[in-house]
Amino acid sequence: MTVLAYIVGVLVLAFGVAASIALHEVGHLAPAKRFGVRVTQYMVGFGPTVWSRKRGETEYGIKAIPLGGYIRMIGMFPPRAGQDPTMIRVSSTGRFSQLADEARKASLEEMRPGDEHRVFYKLPVHRKVIIMLGGPFMNFVIGTVLLTVLVTAHGVLALQDGARVASVAQCVKTVEQARTDPSCAGAPATPANAAGILPEDEIRTINGEPVRTSSDVGRLVRPRVDQPTEIGIVRDGTEQTLTVTPILNTLPAYDDAGQPILDADGTQKVVETGYLGISSAGILDYETQPLTAVPGIIGENLWRTAGAIVKIPQKMVGVWNAAFSGQERDIESPMSVVGVGRVAGEVSAGKLDGIVGESWGDKAWFLVMLIASLNFMLFVFNLIPLLPLDGGHVAGALWEGTKKGWARLRGNPDPGHVDVAKALPVAYAVSLGLLVMSVLLIYADLVNPINLGG
Repeated sequence: MTVLAYIVGVLVLAFGVAASIALHEVGHLAPAKRFGVRVTQYMVGFGPTVWSRKRGETEYGIKAIPLGGYIRMIGMFPPRAGQDPTMIRVSSTGRFSQLADEARKASLEEMRPGDEHRVFYKLPVHRKVIIMLGGPFMNFVIGTVLLTVLVTAHGVLALQDGARVASVAQCVKTVEQARTDPSCAGAPATPANAAGILPEDEIRTINGEPVRTSSDVGRLVRPRVDQPTEIGIVRDGTEQTLTVTPILNTLPAYDDAGQPILDADGTQKVVETGYLGISSAGILDYETQPLTAVPGIIGENLWRTAGAIVKIPQKMVGVWNAAFSGQERDIESPMSVVGVGRVAGEVSAGKLDGIVGESWGDKAWFLVMLIASLNFMLFVFNLIPLLPLDGGHVAGALWEGTKKGWARLRGNPDPGHVDVAKALPVAYAVSLGLLVMSVLLIYADLVNPINLGG
């Protein structure tokens, strides 16, 4: 069942990614056709064609490698000087497809009668921008819809009143005793163990005072040495009251905010204080959000995504070290599609129940969140103004509009169309960097994956 559940999680994510890619290309395809550009191909994936069918003037199909997609438009680049005017360069919105077009020099196609005004490069600037932003915008719409449903129907994780018992020490021993003999033979039970406190109990009150956060536990227990203390807990949904008597113990000192108190030399102070023998953590639960909260949540998600993308070059150093030096992988390290698929499988198989939740509903909602996050990443990443990304074509169109506007203001002749193909050396460098990064991430995700706590 665990293996089957793992496979189901991977397949759900794969379907979500494939659908996101397909709709991204629809975002390019629909406005291109609406503005009359001749689109010769719409493909999901790369490599050999697995299936295709021609409808009208466009071939629709699926390729063997489902790691992207493209539409092919005629006249994406203007003709070169001296080129046969009856031949026009075709190109694709997909990053690797563009490079393949140029590499095999197969980007010339004979124009059919009537195609003279159906080429991409002759479109007004605003229409070029709409076509090229259509793909990222579709990812934004997908992410927005999924995230809106998620936060309004299921909610977001938020701290609740109370504290959760993370662990219970079984016996009282000095550090030296524990080092020489880790067993509890002959050692007295901790107050928490003697009173029957268990991991996952939720502490709501201590001596009648409410516990709001995890730090309240230490604050309320410290002064009650040798004093019987009632602790109100919730266990398996049932409220109980346990009586425990804290003992005097020497412990690291913390302030009321839970931060360590340090000496002048930087070492943590110790204090003789009341001791139960538990470690506690905050209680997280899902809280549904009103529709009015969605814009702020989306904005925060986009800002966090943009910040993560900016830090990718820095983070890749850690990925390299984790892949080849055995260092622990940073939990905020970027992941390849292999790593994301692994996370989806582990969630579905129940390996991350402590983070996601045990119910199938919680797992399904986590996969929804994962697909939404991937779409926001695709949206932000594709806006980077470098070829072969969509943002590079948008930048080229805006530069063309700027040049033409400046010429009109100065009364100069129209400078003509900007040939973004001149920036293909940049595209080659960017694509090579993306390829190397992808290979490194896939390797790291196989040999030293991120440990999310499962």
